[in-house]
Amino acid sequence: MRVERDIAIDAPPERIWELVTNPDDYDGFWHGITRLERRNNKDGLGARFTIRMRIGSADIGGLVEIVECDEYADMAWTSITGIDHRVRWRLRDAGDGRTRVVLRLSWDSPGGLLGNVADRLAAPMVATTLEETLKNLALELEDEEVKEQVADEDGKSLPGRLLYELGSARVLIEAGVIRPMRPDRLWGVLRTLQKWGRSPAAGAISLAERYPEETMIVDELGQLTFSEVDTRTNALAHALSDQGILEGDGVGVMCRNHRGFIEATVALSKLGADALYLNTAFAGPQLVEVVKREKPKALIFDEEFYGLLEEAGHRRKRFVAWHDEATCEDPTLDELMSEGDPSPVVPPLREGRAVILTSGTTGTPKGASRGNPESIDPVVAYLSKIPLKSRYTVHVAAPLFHSWGFAHFSLGLILGMTFSLRRKFDPEACLAEVSRTRADALAVVPVMMQRILELPDETIAKYDTSSLKVVGASGSALPGDLSTRWMDRFGDTLYNLYGSTEVAYATLATPADLRADPGTAGRPLPRTLVVVLDADDQPVSREEQGRIFVGNDSLFGGYTGGGTKETVRGLMSTGDVGRFDDAGRLSVDGREDDMIVSGGENVFPEEVEGLLADHEAIAEVAVVGVDDDTFGQRLRAIVVRRRGTTLTADDVRTHVRSHLTRHKVPRDVEFADALPRNSTGKILRRQLAQPKNHD
Repeated sequence: MRVERDIAIDAPPERIWELVTNPDDYDGFWHGITRLERRNNKDGLGARFTIRMRIGSADIGGLVEIVECDEYADMAWTSITGIDHRVRWRLRDAGDGRTRVVLRLSWDSPGGLLGNVADRLAAPMVATTLEETLKNLALELEDEEVKEQVADEDGKSLPGRLLYELGSARVLIEAGVIRPMRPDRLWGVLRTLQKWGRSPAAGAISLAERYPEETMIVDELGQLTFSEVDTRTNALAHALSDQGILEGDGVGVMCRNHRGFIEATVALSKLGADALYLNTAFAGPQLVEVVKREKPKALIFDEEFYGLLEEAGHRRKRFVAWHDEATCEDPTLDELMSEGDPSPVVPPLREGRAVILTSGTTGTPKGASRGNPESIDPVVAYLSKIPLKSRYTVHVAAPLFHSWGFAHFSLGLILGMTFSLRRKFDPEACLAEVSRTRADALAVVPVMMQRILELPDETIAKYDTSSLKVVGASGSALPGDLSTRWMDRFGDTLYNLYGSTEVAYATLATPADLRADPGTAGRPLPRTLVVVLDADDQPVSREEQGRIFVGNDSLFGGYTGGGTKETVRGLMSTGDVGRFDDAGRLSVDGREDDMIVSGGENVFPEEVEGLLADHEAIAEVAVVGVDDDTFGQRLRAIVVRRRGTTLTADDVRTHVRSHLTRHKVPRDVEFADALPRNSTGKILRRQLAQPKNHD
């Protein structure tokens, strides 16, 4: 078995070579090392030392000898005693003063089914060890000043933070992921992992083995058990295969929140096909552009989108996931499942990938390709800060095709949660669903919280939401005092996650964080590095604004159409600007590309937007930059008044002028009945570029 990872480091090979060929330095960057001892006086070829490292819960190692040492290029050691393994370092010039560093660890498998299971379980942990080691090596080469500026609140340096070990087992036990089970069921779960890896198929199959008769999905058609979903997706996978959908094929999925989305995802995973999740708010031209670029072999869609997909679906196989009245001739998923073979599917040679599209609010939606996680570390990091538990019922109001909704689907497959779903969000219906299912958790985007709080008090009071233990919000910033108003009404159960389609997750704000600072994005999650950099890619001081970069185990693998996000020293840009406060909480000030220059002054519209969102007479507000012949650019505010108020444009300007500097006062103020938003609640700023009603 062999696992290999690589990284580009901003340093010459000679400097890196000094570290990787000197075992005395390994305790400064090798992830999980527990013992290091020289056994002879040689350097380079023939040097022997004892090394032990922790991989997962195992402490492995022994006596090793360096058997290859090609200066500034290759170094390898092999084991003399202990587990038979080999390690290789490879250094290559990557140009621009950078060096490509490859680290490989290989070992001999004990063979047999148990050996294969052990290898499959060990490989992700080995991968994590190699990745963290390479990150730490890169950071070890940074200036001491840089390390000090990005030290965490406990004073740990960057390597210290990345080497910090979570109590993973404790977290997973408390969440109920690890629990005693019958030997036959444990064996079934192990066999599933060995066959299916960490794919959605693996989650669905293993949960059917653990909780066969318990409810997995509750939607407007009724309930389905874990066993029923497993059987139905077997039949669907066989039927799709009969239709020509094969391992490695791409399939577009344009579904609202219902069983069809989940069953399509699991069935495609069982086939090893790639799922391309299409935004249900896309217009026809966007769909045509995305489908032309991504080239899915087939489309699975709700019948309401039949007209929108007519051009995009030309010469492609099409299957209907949901229909109220059959108005097209394409076969439905129910028909396919009724005809398909319900027997277990043969595992594919490759795991299917999920492609989540960016929102497209500032340009053409891009496909962000993401494989299945190689370790459970991201789940542990999340569960260490947000109290979700095994077998909870979660009402997923956020769209499942969106990163936040899909994250709860993925977590649910690990925690064995029951998914409560409704096709379309309605604020009162959401409360009714929470009350009816006694939901433990609710997944929303901030605009949904706003819509719920706009309901009359007597309407909210009709529904018992006391079962809620976690309300998870993400997808856009929490405007104004929304978090405080929500917690005052529904209790201190609100958790706000900041991330992006590309970096997945970065920081999490707990109820305590939001009480202290209602708009905060919170603190970095464990095993996650978040830094704020200046224009020269150097860390800024606390309270100083800069560009936000993130490092974690879930960075995406690049856009499907080519290209990726900017990276600096292995950390990926979120595209946002922000700052850390003295308490270590991150504030996100806005998008880098939203900044305007008005009269020579840099202005982020989101700062003005946040101020106005707190005004008692304003229900919603958006602030955008527009061209100006005199100042280059100026601010325009589009305001939705609260019912019964008589706010004027001068009132808006006076409010901003009394709190911010003069160049941040909007010259244009317009009033609207509502702001244009996409299906995840993000404001469609391009539609606000032209003036509507001047006041």
